[in-house]
Amino acid sequence: MFSYLIRRLLYAIPILFGVMLITFLLFFVVQPPYARARAILGEKARPAQVQQWLHDHGYDKPTYLNTKPGQHLFDSLFVNQMKRLITFDFGVSDKTSLPIAKTFTDGVIPSLCLTLPAFVIGFIMAVTLSLYQVFIRYSALDRFGVFLCVALMSIPPMIYMFVGQRVLAMQLNYFPAYGFDLRGWQTAKFVLLPVTLMIVMYLGNDVRLYRTIFLEEITQDYVRTALAKGVPQSRVLFVHVLKNGMISLITLVVAHLPFLIMGSLLLENFFGIPGLGNALIHAIQTGDAAMTNALVYLGALFYLAGLMLTDICYAFADPRIRLS
Repeated sequence: MFSYLIRRLLYAIPILFGVMLITFLLFFVVQPPYARARAILGEKARPAQVQQWLHDHGYDKPTYLNTKPGQHLFDSLFVNQMKRLITFDFGVSDKTSLPIAKTFTDGVIPSLCLTLPAFVIGFIMAVTLSLYQVFIRYSALDRFGVFLCVALMSIPPMIYMFVGQRVLAMQLNYFPAYGFDLRGWQTAKFVLLPVTLMIVMYLGNDVRLYRTIFLEEITQDYVRTALAKGVPQSRVLFVHVLKNGMISLITLVVAHLPFLIMGSLLLENFFGIPGLGNALIHAIQTGDAAMTNALVYLGALFYLAGLMLTDICYAFADPRIRLS
């Protein structure tokens, strides 16, 4: 397993470099730092102010290589940006001049307050409902459940958010319509509505997918053998089928765990939750290259970590699999 992990880590290097290269081209070649400085400082900013802003943020260097006499060859925008990302020295925000590391640490908890309960509750509900559909498979109630799942999948996420905020928060006053306050149990009233909407948005897709996995599992020979020996169908379903079906679910679930930290872009922005998803949306809208580069880089790291964690869990869950 150790050699496999080393090989996966080596594979991750060109992927991370590709992500870093694409973000650099978008924010330093497609839109040069001078144009971004004018957008942030305003059109009335004097040239001296623009140059000072570029100097303060280290954007007054050549793009790829520094060929100026007396200057270090690698003292350039590209090399400096790559070095900062690799060493996790993200610097300060282009827009607010606040440390990006502090923005990340401040945004992790609000993001997890939204994504972690939604993930756990949604996963339990999806597995339970899909198993029940398999238990009553091909019946009228099962077909109605499939129809309901497709209907839930067909509704755009913005409709859920708009209706939920408009009806449940603004008209019925069951929940706050906007904002976030991290004060113990008081936080629950701010995240209860977004968590509920997040569960409903993904429930249809998850139930339909898990149902397909469990239906495939229930046709295996060991299930027919257990039923022929007189094992109750409920025990076969909730013990044997669930256990073996979870092996397939690992590849779908574990890879998403690191993304819980990055939050939900739409929900956080719509309900004013100051998480990392909201921070990324604001960074893109305001042209904050430093913040966007850092969050995209961290997202790529979390994604690769999730894939590696999936392979490890898969090997532990199924003894037939060997990582080599």
